[in-house]
Amino acid sequence: MDIRDLQTPALLLDEERLRANIGRLKGRLHKKGVALRPHCKTCKSIDAARLCLSGPQGPIAVSTLAEAEYFAARGITDICYAVGIAPGKLGRAAALREKGVALSLVLDSVESACLLARFAGDRHCVFDLLLEIDCDGHRSGLAPEDPELLETAALLRAAGQNLRGVLTHAGSAYDLPAPGPAAFAALAGKERHAAVRAAENLRAAGHACPTVSVGSTPTAFFGEDFTGVTEVRAGVYMFQDLVMAGLGVCHEEDIALSVLCAVIGRQKGSGNLVTDAGWMALSRDAGLAGNFERHGYGLICDAQGRLLPGLRVVATNQEHGIVAAEAGCCPDLPAGTLLRVLPVHACATAAAFDAYHLCRGTEIIALWPRCRGW
Repeated sequence: MDIRDLQTPALLLDEERLRANIGRLKGRLHKKGVALRPHCKTCKSIDAARLCLSGPQGPIAVSTLAEAEYFAARGITDICYAVGIAPGKLGRAAALREKGVALSLVLDSVESACLLARFAGDRHCVFDLLLEIDCDGHRSGLAPEDPELLETAALLRAAGQNLRGVLTHAGSAYDLPAPGPAAFAALAGKERHAAVRAAENLRAAGHACPTVSVGSTPTAFFGEDFTGVTEVRAGVYMFQDLVMAGLGVCHEEDIALSVLCAVIGRQKGSGNLVTDAGWMALSRDAGLAGNFERHGYGLICDAQGRLLPGLRVVATNQEHGIVAAEAGCCPDLPAGTLLRVLPVHACATAAAFDAYHLCRGTEIIALWPRCRGW
């Protein structure tokens, strides 16, 4: 099957680039002597995940219980649900545990620990738990020296729950004022120090802390010292996207994911191209501050996946994408011409589709379904 046989818009995944991206991070972390826990929130696909795994049963991280249920049903049993859990979801988590899935949950407060302990007492179940550590003030978690860290751990132990360790995420990697290798390496050091220090504090208080989990794609690629860390989580590295290219983590030519679309017309006056991939197919994620002028809502490639210099999606409606040139008029591409749009944010773009069309050049070699929902 050829991409010309597809209805547009369609989600393409370049096999060669995918394998190269996976091999790049896997090889780097192997040399650093630290395990990789692929975060499957980006791919949401058992077929893509299997290329990343160190064993047939995992490990992986997920960001929804729908993902955990999907991967568990396909034989993955070592799963970290790397988002603080809402009390209303504990029943689903317990059901996975009862099926033999080694599902670990994340907490970051006495309040959430009390709710979990109450549920576990009523259900007569034991959860594997990680305490989230705030390493950079980006989002959530406890500081390594926060007294609530030890208070939460003590509450969980008293409730008979299994504290497995700590988890942190250097989310500020995506909004550093001056991103680059040195800045990412420094942030990775900060990320490592926060997680290791929190683990040391827990151990000093008598709590076992076998897992010290860190990770973001930029810090995974530029961190130098992983002493005391047991695993690194990363997700978008499999596909890469224009956010990662803008940060210098990859090149635009490394991006494995694209949206196949067709030219459906040309705007009168401006000469801009109109395609059939609007925000429903691309998302309206504008990516990094200051990068819109370069990337817009996506860069344009030809049907073979080769970048067309100076072309980007500058505006989107629900089912229309407007493609403009940096200077002058867009090339004369007649209606029906197939183009590929490189995504700004791979997670957001892929979320619109039910499946990937795995391709080699223009040849479709497989259809990989995706998990959706929460």
